[in-house]
Amino acid sequence: MKFETTPSFDGDVRRLKPEHRAAFLNVVKTKFIAACDAYAADPATPWPRALRVKSVQSAPGVLEMTWSFSSPDGRATFEFVTVDGELRCRWRRVGDHDVFKSP
Repeated sequence: MKFETTPSFDGDVRRLKPEHRAAFLNVVKTKFIAACDAYAADPATPWPRALRVKSVQSAPGVLEMTWSFSSPDGRATFEFVTVDGELRCRWRRVGDHDVFKSP
């Protein structure tokens, strides 16, 4: 699966502390990418419980993932889009609980 980002996500990533960015990227590489590939193969496949993926209540079609429960309170929002017949994951926001103000 291919990934893309929004300008909001890009700005959020730049504002993350280096250690928080590293923690986020580690979760993406070790858990999230494989989970997205499984979703692409079969959307009924459950998400790994450790990622706590669920729908964002105020934004239809947008999902959230928790990448850290301790400092920082790491959250990221994303959605699935189709580009030229290909399913992609579009990262929307990353940071703490404040990302839900504009997911």
